[in-house]
Amino acid sequence: MEGALAVRAVMMVVIAAHCGAMPTISPNQEELSKAQDYLSQFYSDVGVSAPNSNWRSSLDSFEDTLRKMQEYFGLEVTGQLDSNTLEVMARPRCGFTDVPRYSHFDGGPKWNKNVVTYRITEYTPDLSQSDVDAIIVKALKLYSDVIPLDFKQIDSGTADIMIMFKGRDHGDFAPFDGQGGVLAHAYSPGEGRGGTNLFLVAAHEFGHALGLGHSQVPTALMYPTYQYVNTGGFKLPDDDRQGIQAIYGVRATSTEPDPDPRPVPTPQPGPEPTSEALPERCNRDLIFDAATSIQSSLYFFRFGHFWKKSSSWDGISMRKIQSVWPGISKVDAAYEYKKSNTAIFFEGDHYWGISGNTVLPGYPKPLRDFGFPPSVTKVDAAVHVSFIGRTFLFVRHKYWSYNERRGRMDGGYPRFIYRDLPGIGYRVDAAFENRGYLYFSSGSRQTEYHYQRRRVLRTLLNYAWMDCK
Repeated sequence: MEGALAVRAVMMVVIAAHCGAMPTISPNQEELSKAQDYLSQFYSDVGVSAPNSNWRSSLDSFEDTLRKMQEYFGLEVTGQLDSNTLEVMARPRCGFTDVPRYSHFDGGPKWNKNVVTYRITEYTPDLSQSDVDAIIVKALKLYSDVIPLDFKQIDSGTADIMIMFKGRDHGDFAPFDGQGGVLAHAYSPGEGRGGTNLFLVAAHEFGHALGLGHSQVPTALMYPTYQYVNTGGFKLPDDDRQGIQAIYGVRATSTEPDPDPRPVPTPQPGPEPTSEALPERCNRDLIFDAATSIQSSLYFFRFGHFWKKSSSWDGISMRKIQSVWPGISKVDAAYEYKKSNTAIFFEGDHYWGISGNTVLPGYPKPLRDFGFPPSVTKVDAAVHVSFIGRTFLFVRHKYWSYNERRGRMDGGYPRFIYRDLPGIGYRVDAAFENRGYLYFSSGSRQTEYHYQRRRVLRTLLNYAWMDCK
């Protein structure tokens, strides 16, 4: 589609503002009114009226729409305005409406050109122009890496995408709340349309500008609520990539596999590979799949391998997981329960019991045996908190508490990570306890946490545990 795309973008530096502990709010009339506004704005395909005693149809509409919102965010579907639902409504989020999984705008609008121009008409005083320019380039590159579109910045005239830094009411009938509310928005490809905030939110809003709607996948860039993730080496998540490539196709230089590979001539004989590619322990961008202590040593898992860091100094050794625990190819989460001298390894929708180098009989077992609902198909991280005798199990932006002594989940869970463990972020990739402190990894970064004080002591990089010089 030819013509100008005016993306009015709110790139306020409050993008990185995080939510602290949220107060418990009872659904009074004020909250009901706010909930009605939220549902009307983000679920406007259904007429939403606030519940009242006079019109039963209004109550049905409100409850039905609220159920859709709760189902979308993976909440307990009650149709009631409970505290968890109010917390999700209070999160910073994109201003565009919600639709299931990756989706496209009605009619499938797209840019029918190979080069899309953009222009920043107003910069923010909070960052240098060079920093803003670099961040915009990085955000757009997420898309140009995987689809046959290139982006070119121009300094004058009308570009396809017009970007400005504005707050609140900025002339397009969709004011922004700024910190704690709607951060940004964008409109679909077309003349006079447009939206966004920096790198993550900019990239999210450019997704709208290219034709993507919201995704229901929590790990997707196009998920509607803002959540911080480590951006070192950040690539477009699978759900977003599939959505954008469904519109524009796959870039010829993309590393995506050929869906219909053709036979190729037999290559000339060469030297046999001596070993498979191994993760690099001294890479500053090192990410852990899981981490735990086992019999006084620390184990860090990545790509089917693990590093063992002994308490007695004898260096760090690396081995393949299957060479020690046959049948286990990858570890998504792990923790040790010292009182029974056992460890639990999670992989996908099942888990194992481990004693030293031995897999205990009767394993693997399905996650439902651990007490998870059927909706949980993977555990992101786990750690036993000896101070309270509970094991925390992290799944996306929530966590469960498991009572080892009773062998069952505690009531009242799952709960939001950011609310109960302030400062560690919204997700946890790996977690372990060491010398009385908890360590939570997200991407390549890690927080050292004092649980009793609910306080972050310092921030580290994962590779700091790898004895690198």
